[in-house]
Amino acid sequence: MSMIRLSLLCALLLGFLPASASSQPAASQAEWINDLRSGGYVIVFRHGATSSDQANADPMSKPNVATQRQLNEQGRAQAKSIGESMRKLKIPVGLVLTSTIQRAVDTGTLLGLGEVTATPDLTESGPVASPDENNRRAQALRKLVAALPQADNNLVIVSHKPNIIDAFGKDWLDVREGEASVFEPDGNGGYKLIVRIQASEWSKLVQASN
Repeated sequence: MSMIRLSLLCALLLGFLPASASSQPAASQAEWINDLRSGGYVIVFRHGATSSDQANADPMSKPNVATQRQLNEQGRAQAKSIGESMRKLKIPVGLVLTSTIQRAVDTGTLLGLGEVTATPDLTESGPVASPDENNRRAQALRKLVAALPQADNNLVIVSHKPNIIDAFGKDWLDVREGEASVFEPDGNGGYKLIVRIQASEWSKLVQASN
């Protein structure tokens, strides 16, 4: 295969690149959307866009929200748009779990997919927590992703970049704000990645499904 043809093929594959730990063939876009409509998947979001110049002086303090990095207007609009797209795609959600940090709670709330439950297990990892606590949070996230959701529904999780990297590895070093990773639990404590979706791609999925 010539370098030109190889480059064109790579370019076509970059839009959506499903992957899995078991190296199964990539499912088509239509297939995995239809599968999501049937439920049984876990969708892990990094919280929506924030202001990079905003201080995060006290990231662990829920009462002191003013010291936390917050969603910016783009992040708020992003979350609303994603939720609207998921509803148009008829993707059922039975439960929304978020970090206790306000930007994650706000993301989960603005998705508009159901009642939001905040849990410390998803709260941002990092140097303010001990290594043991960071490991515990990573294990907690993996456990949630490995558990089968409620029948005919999907589980939505909103957490943070450090937690996602700690739980799933270095392939997520580039995880962006608002990005979703869709996992399929196997019911036996394992799971596989189906696809990663950037925040801006949800509306394109809606257009493609019409």
